[in-house]
Amino acid sequence: MGTDYVIRGASVVDAACDPKLMDLLIKDGKIAGRLAPGTSVDASFEVLNAVGLHAFPGLIDTHVHFGFGEKITEYETETSYAAQGGFTSILGYFLNNEAYGDVFEREQGYAHPRAHVDYGFHFSVANEQHVRDMASYVKNYGVTSFKYFMNFKGEEGRYLGLDGTDDGYLFNLLRTSGQIEGVTVVCHTENIEIVNRLRKALQEEGNNAPTLADWAAVKPPFTEAESCIRAMYFAEQFGARIYIPHLSTRMALNEVRRWRKRYPNVHVETCPHYLTHDDSSELGALGRANPPFRSKDDVAAMWEGLEDGTIDVVASDHVPRKRATKERPFWLASQGFPGTATILPVLLSEGYHKGRMSLGRIAQVLTEAPARIFNMAPTKGSLEIGADADVTLVDLNRSRVVVAAELGSYSDYSLYDGWNLKGWPVRTIVRGETVMLDGKIVGQPGYGRYLPRHFKPALI
Repeated sequence: MGTDYVIRGASVVDAACDPKLMDLLIKDGKIAGRLAPGTSVDASFEVLNAVGLHAFPGLIDTHVHFGFGEKITEYETETSYAAQGGFTSILGYFLNNEAYGDVFEREQGYAHPRAHVDYGFHFSVANEQHVRDMASYVKNYGVTSFKYFMNFKGEEGRYLGLDGTDDGYLFNLLRTSGQIEGVTVVCHTENIEIVNRLRKALQEEGNNAPTLADWAAVKPPFTEAESCIRAMYFAEQFGARIYIPHLSTRMALNEVRRWRKRYPNVHVETCPHYLTHDDSSELGALGRANPPFRSKDDVAAMWEGLEDGTIDVVASDHVPRKRATKERPFWLASQGFPGTATILPVLLSEGYHKGRMSLGRIAQVLTEAPARIFNMAPTKGSLEIGADADVTLVDLNRSRVVVAAELGSYSDYSLYDGWNLKGWPVRTIVRGETVMLDGKIVGQPGYGRYLPRHFKPALI
C-alpha cells in the first residue's frame, strides 16, 4: 500500500457520534478527505477495502509505565503490544529524582530507533527542582503533564530514592502549574498514612493467606475519595488543571461529580480492570494493583461514570512485568500488570456488546478525550481533515481467546488470559502506514515518532 490511498466501505466512528458509512482519503500521512461512499478519486490513489469494518480514530493510551522490563528493548516490545491492540499513540510515565533533561535524552535514545507507534512522556515530580523546571520542560520537550504521587510522602518517598514530599509540596506544585498555560497535574490519590496504619494492623493479625479482598481492605474507598477532595480543593485555589488517574470507587466518583459543579478543571480516568474485576477475584498476587480491585458496587459505579460522562478517559496503567515478579509472598508481590492491547476488546465485549457503551462513547474515551486533555489534538484523536492518518480498523464480530504470548509484550501473562473477547482491531494505521495487520506486526521499529505536546487554548 502506497502513501496515498482511500479506505472504502468502513463505518467511521467519530467521538460521541453514531457510526456513518464513509470513505477516508489518505494523503501524505494525513486525513485528506471524508467522502460519501463510492466517491470517485484520482486513479493514483490505491484502494484499501474495509467493507464490514469500523474505522476508529487511532486509539491513545495515556497511562503506560516504562522501566519495568528490558530497559533498552521495551520500547519495541511495548509499542508492538500497543499496535496489536489498535493503539497508535501512547504516553509513558517516568519517576526519577534527577533532572528530567538527562532522562529525556536518555529515553529518546532508547525509544527513537525502536518505537512502532507514536509516543510521548509524562514527568513525575518528586523534588523542588522538578517544580522549578516545569516551564522549561514544557518549552524544551513539549511535556505538559506532570504526575504527583500523593502516596509517596515523607519516608515512603525517601524509601524509593525520592526526596519525599508532603501537602505543602503539592500546594506549591499546583500553584506553579496554574501559572503555566496548558499544564495538567496528574494526581495519584491515596491517603498513605491511613493505608499504612491499616496494613500494619492487618499484617500483625498473622493472616497466612491474604487475599485481594485483604489488599482492598487496607485501602478503603475513603482513602481514595478524601485525597481526591484534597487535590481538587488545592487545584481550585490556583486555577490548576488536574487529572485523576485509575479512579476506582463510587465514593471518589461521587466527590468528583459534586466538585465539578463548582470547579470544572478536573478530568478523570479509570482502567479496564476496574470494569471487569472485583475484590472477590481469586487471581491472588497476580491481580495485585494500586488501587486494588474494588467491590462489585464500585465496578458498577465505573460503568455508570462512563455512561454519564463523569469519567473522561479509559487507559491501561500498563506495567510490563514478568509473572515471576508476582510469584512472591502476597505482600511483597509486585503491583500492576500489562493492559494496553486488551483495552478495546474489553470495552467492546463488556461495554458495547452488553449495551453499556455506544461505539461513539468508546471512541470518545479512547481517542478524542485523551487527545484534548493532553494537548495532542487536533493532530491526534480524530479522523477530521488535516489530522494524522491514525486509523484503527475493527471487526466488531471477531472473537478471540486472549493468549498473552500472542500479543507481544515483555510481560508473559494477562489478566484476561483465557477470556473470549468479542471485537478486535484487525489493522492499525499510524500516519498512513499499516503497522499491524491481522495480528501481525508489519511496521518497522523506529517508525514511531515522539509527540511534543503544545497547548492550544481553543481545545480546552
